[in-house]
Amino acid sequence: MNFAAHELLETSEALRTKAAEIEQHGALAYQCNDQQLKAIIKKHQQLMVTSYQQGINLMQGKGVQITHQIPNFQQANPTIGMENQMQMASPMANTQSLSDQTIATLLLNTHKSGAVMGMQWANECVDPQIRMYHVNGANQCQEMAYELWNWMNQNGYYQPPTFSATQTNQMMGMYQPMNTMNTVNTMNQMNSTSMNNNMNMQ
Repeated sequence: MNFAAHELLETSEALRTKAAEIEQHGALAYQCNDQQLKAIIKKHQQLMVTSYQQGINLMQGKGVQITHQIPNFQQANPTIGMENQMQMASPMANTQSLSDQTIATLLLNTHKSGAVMGMQWANECVDPQIRMYHVNGANQCQEMAYELWNWMNQNGYYQPPTFSATQTNQMMGMYQPMNTMNTVNTMNQMNSTSMNNNMNMQ
């Protein structure tokens, strides 16, 4: 296969990153106490192993076909608003092990960054297979980030604040819908004018 230099470099960086994250997930799962969080981390690690191997096969021209993967969010019932007083423990500079909250935070940030970088890499690729590989990677990262965030939310570690009802209504009422009939009429007039101009030029 003949890849452009930049997409070869970016895909190589993606594979190097996935390899490091596979090991990182293994080390953090080992330290994890919460069994639900541990299961999430192990599941994410397996998804990354599959993606890593797919990338290797793609780069080595082994006939892999990359198809679009539709995001598959797990149903969640998040708690919105800071209903309970959150307490953050002071960080320990010389700790020998990490808390579940710290582990989840580190991996959440890893997947958030992966979603951003994956789409950035995709935007720079011209080969459709390489491009879709990075798009799928970005989608997978945002799904893993959401799953981790949901665990944090359920355990009271990450509760997004809300505006007051008045502020929310003000924000939601700022924008007005388009008058679709006027838009259609305007587009028809523009098309008609364009057709008349083309006919006059012939």
